[in-house]
Amino acid sequence: MGQDNRTSASAVDDAPDGALLVAFANGDAAAGRELLDRIAPRIFGYAARVLGDRTEAEDVVQDTMLRLWKMAPDWRQGEAQVSTWAYRVAVNLCTDRLRKRQSRPQVALDQVAEPPADLATAVERMTESARADALQAALGQLPDRQRQAVVLRHLEGLSNPEIAQIMDIGVEAVESLTARAKRSLKAALGGRKEELGYDDG
Repeated sequence: MGQDNRTSASAVDDAPDGALLVAFANGDAAAGRELLDRIAPRIFGYAARVLGDRTEAEDVVQDTMLRLWKMAPDWRQGEAQVSTWAYRVAVNLCTDRLRKRQSRPQVALDQVAEPPADLATAVERMTESARADALQAALGQLPDRQRQAVVLRHLEGLSNPEIAQIMDIGVEAVESLTARAKRSLKAALGGRKEELGYDDG
């Protein structure tokens, strides 16, 4: 019996990122969709936290994926991880946007929440919103490289060697950046623990 040219759903789900990229380059649209589903949310999460702007983060995701699709035919499996390559592109795109911002001040628009169902839900949402806003504001005060390192390490959950590869620096430099960023964040948020509903832990 002849093998179906299309990749089965389970084969796509189980395939490593590099294999999916090669399959996409060879015309497998399902492999491309799976890779997009795996990588885009992570890149968006990183970019949104570093830039503090969802629209700009969406642009970074789009640019990153377009570059990934463009270089797919030349991808050589085993030389690098697709996610590491994508993060590196996203870091560079975010850095470019942060540099451009320095010449023009940004005004963040308040996000409009849906009307809460009851008072308890309203308080919960306001507390969550206040926490997110406070963290985003504190992140915004960090130097760009510290912000990128601490987001990759503590919010995206990447290892120091992965971050070193993404940011093109040594592991010790990553440790130094994240340690300084954590101290700054602790200083910025420490006095607001009770107000923001954080435990002392």
